[in-house]
Amino acid sequence: MSLQLSLGDVFIEHRSQLRQMAMNIVRTADLADEIMQDAYLKLADGSCVRSVQKPLFYCFQVVRNLAMDHFRRHSTEASYRTFGLDVETLERPSGATPDKILNEKRVVAAIEQALNGLPERTRRAFELYRLQEMTQRDIAVRLGCSATLVNFMIRDALEALQGCRDLLDD
Repeated sequence: MSLQLSLGDVFIEHRSQLRQMAMNIVRTADLADEIMQDAYLKLADGSCVRSVQKPLFYCFQVVRNLAMDHFRRHSTEASYRTFGLDVETLERPSGATPDKILNEKRVVAAIEQALNGLPERTRRAFELYRLQEMTQRDIAVRLGCSATLVNFMIRDALEALQGCRDLLDD
């Protein structure tokens, strides 16, 4: 062979052997054809800047690498599939028994009662701190008092709610 064939020409000349190797790896004709197309584009595009001493072996290596990459990607994706299950429609197991629901309602009622027993300003400071996640300094500005007073009001609210913690442990 006095004339050096391009990689694309070598690929076309040995296409059936290359396709068979891809088929052995990916197991389907459609995927093998896709791999062959990708390999041809890669080889014919001339992405290999240097000269290749063994063009046929190089073509085999390109096809093999593409087929293995596809096989690995497909295997990984398959391990995450749910195989036709619509995850959105699955019922989530609920650990809520009637007793738990009743106990949660009692806890909420107890918290509400404890907070209603606090002075309005103390309750408001606690709600801003816990529910709106405001800083004590910002609460002080909003309520027109010192940050130290806000700290004491939050402490008083927590002490008032201490009795509700016992209900949570049941």
